[in-house]
Amino acid sequence: MSRGHLPLNALRAFEASARHLSFTRAGLELSVTQAAVSHQVKGLEERLGVALFRRLPRGLALTDEGVFLLPVLRDSFDRVGEVMARFEAGRVREVLTVGVVGTFAVGWLLPRLAAFHEAHPFIDLRIATNNNRVDLAGEGLDCAIRFGDGAWHGTEAVRLAPAPLTPLCDPATAERLEGPASLAAETLLRSYRADDWPAWFAAAGLPCPPIRGPVFDSSFVMAEAAAQGLGVALAPASMFERDLASGRLVAPFILASGFGHYWLSWLKSKEPTTTMRAFEGWLGASLSSGVGS
Repeated sequence: MSRGHLPLNALRAFEASARHLSFTRAGLELSVTQAAVSHQVKGLEERLGVALFRRLPRGLALTDEGVFLLPVLRDSFDRVGEVMARFEAGRVREVLTVGVVGTFAVGWLLPRLAAFHEAHPFIDLRIATNNNRVDLAGEGLDCAIRFGDGAWHGTEAVRLAPAPLTPLCDPATAERLEGPASLAAETLLRSYRADDWPAWFAAAGLPCPPIRGPVFDSSFVMAEAAAQGLGVALAPASMFERDLASGRLVAPFILASGFGHYWLSWLKSKEPTTTMRAFEGWLGASLSSGVGS
């Protein structure tokens, strides 16, 4: 069969009929008559030299040849549909796949996605959340927003915003805290970064008490545990503005510590695309405007 003369209408008629196992329902989907669908499928069978359906008294059943052909067509039509969907107003929507540490995704990015789409309607943004451990190449990411010092092997990184850490807890816990030293009597929730609490107590001029609270791989989940009264979290307050504003979380002390920042990173081996530069520019402008940090 010549690639330039594919019987597309007949293939579409077969695919719809195979999904519904009915020429009538396929006709309704394709806005043609049952007879037209049957005629298209019969013509395809004659062209291929095989039967694709067994015609039963009540409906259709796929032959082995039909079973073989269906997933190939379904995948092909799905892929064509995805490409067609990327065209809008005479322009192609470009895909940008970004890995985002969960705390930043929930605390800052998600509330601003509508603003990003309004500013860049032709970028199809795909977001994959993570716990700050990310494999850019292995996960097929164009870039990633991460927390740390920006020194990741084989990557370029642009600093986005500081993320000082401060204790966060529920209101009942906050009421019994008389000062930083009183934290020694509380359950101190931990992240996978073992030096967070020691650094905070050092900044407060206090020895670090034994820390035996549960360990979390996500500041977002750790802060949720604190909001439920399970202990005191040490997390970036700027990522929990809504919970702090509602009173669900309380920051009992002004003191914050930590030298970590949020960064936008990508592989050194990858030349930044136009969409990556657009995303970087939008992040920088939005963060510098003072809306979240």
